[in-house]
Amino acid sequence: MQVCMADLIKESGVGFGTSGARGLVTKMTDKVCYAYTRAFTSYCEAEFDCERTLAIAGDLRPSTGQILSAVGKAALDAGWKLVYEGRIPSPAIALYGLAKKIPTVMVTGSHIPDDRNGIKFNHHLGEITKADERGIVSQVFELDPKLFDETGTLKVPFELPPVDFEAEEAYVARYVDFFGASALEGLKVGVYEHSAVGRGILVQVLDALGAVVTPLARSEKFIPVDTEAIRDEDIALAKEWAREGFDAIASTDGDSDRPLLASEQGEWLRGDVLGILTAKALGIARIATPVSCNTALEKCGAFEKIRRTKIGSPFVIEGMEALVETGKSVAGYEANGGFLLGTELELGGRKLSALPTRDALLPMLGVLCKVKASGKKISELLAELPARYSASGRLKEFPTELSKRKLEEIRTKKLGGEIFGQLSGELENVDETDGYRMTFSSGEIIHLRPSGNAPEFRCYVETASKKRSAELLESCIRIMEFWRA
Repeated sequence: MQVCMADLIKESGVGFGTSGARGLVTKMTDKVCYAYTRAFTSYCEAEFDCERTLAIAGDLRPSTGQILSAVGKAALDAGWKLVYEGRIPSPAIALYGLAKKIPTVMVTGSHIPDDRNGIKFNHHLGEITKADERGIVSQVFELDPKLFDETGTLKVPFELPPVDFEAEEAYVARYVDFFGASALEGLKVGVYEHSAVGRGILVQVLDALGAVVTPLARSEKFIPVDTEAIRDEDIALAKEWAREGFDAIASTDGDSDRPLLASEQGEWLRGDVLGILTAKALGIARIATPVSCNTALEKCGAFEKIRRTKIGSPFVIEGMEALVETGKSVAGYEANGGFLLGTELELGGRKLSALPTRDALLPMLGVLCKVKASGKKISELLAELPARYSASGRLKEFPTELSKRKLEEIRTKKLGGEIFGQLSGELENVDETDGYRMTFSSGEIIHLRPSGNAPEFRCYVETASKKRSAELLESCIRIMEFWRA
């Protein structure tokens, strides 16, 4: 039968978020995941002159294996070759695809709870753009209904081929070869493993670079670690581990494309601040970053050109592309800490190829190498930045349509100053690049935005002190909670 992808998306409720297709596991049936893959391969065939080979990988959440099987079956049924790279980080499979010039798929729900999952697509040139998403959604193709039962499950389970470890090996070698075997010699680093798919790779790379590594708190149950909304228990764990004398504590989210780095004091770094430290450490000239990220980027004066974008890696990639110029290094980062390398880097005669997708390893390694080379602690590197402190929070189970309606009401009736002026002073400027970002006479910033991949309402604040940011965020969340009622 003929399937229109746009219709299937409406029927299933599994649509595109900011980083690929996302949905409840109960709705991501074999049929839905199979159809998404067929739409992707069909789109690649129509738009690109690339090899018809699909490399796939996944994270460690319980539903990932079944989705991988549906994706693999769809690729073979489309007449494509299939390569299975196992359970590895999202940037590792993306790097593999770029090197081989083939499309790749990563099955992951990233940081969201394990009752949800997702499929992230990369074509042979890198992460798909918003234009690519529209192209995938517009696909119409033939699908054999006899493949599935009434629940959308494959009648004949598909067994994936043996794991090919080339992607994992290349990802490890990328950083060991670039930074060198003694880059972190003597540094003591704790690795919070939890259920991150890249936990073993992180330990392996740090050890190969000379660090003294201590694995911590591995979990066989999936833990939804969100690098933008760090759990209270993870904050407490870092403080406890800091007593063991680590120079840093390193971790990632579920699919290991977003870093989580704590100082020697056990303080988790905000992702956007980690992005600034990384770009400085690597000598990046030009930066693309979302409008929600800390303004210490501009205030520190370390960069030649800065481009602010909408939130989401596709927009950061577009921003990086606009900054590329011969002889100028370009990178991007997000508030979640994911670092995107837009151009090749060179260090001591060694070169690091561009990787224009979120990566967790490069920012943590870049900062740790700076710690080793400078003899400064992470807290001292932080103290050199302008005093701007960000904080973010979210209201879960907040319907996306409700949050959009509330923001539209604030926008059309110009209620920002009336609602939030009591907290931060007179409203001076509004930026609607993505959501509703308000700057007040006090210099404080309040930014409201519906999540792009979950029914959540997010709030970002920025002030001149950590304490004040925490207080302001708490006040804003209380106001937002009232809206839900």
